[in-house]
Amino acid sequence: MYKSELAELAGVSTRTFQRYLATRRGILDAMGVSPRTRKLPPKAVRYICEDYCIDI
Repeated sequence: MYKSELAELAGVSTRTFQRYLATRRGILDAMGVSPRTRKLPPKAVRYICEDYCIDI
């Protein structure tokens, strides 16, 4: 799933979503997700959805 898709599901702009992800940089780095990654791996999507309360 793309970061932009998650931002849309969360009801926020992509810029706001990027700021949120920046606060979780350490956790996402451990999952192998760089700031430039567009398509997120399933475990990162699962974490973000649980943390940001996004229903898929």
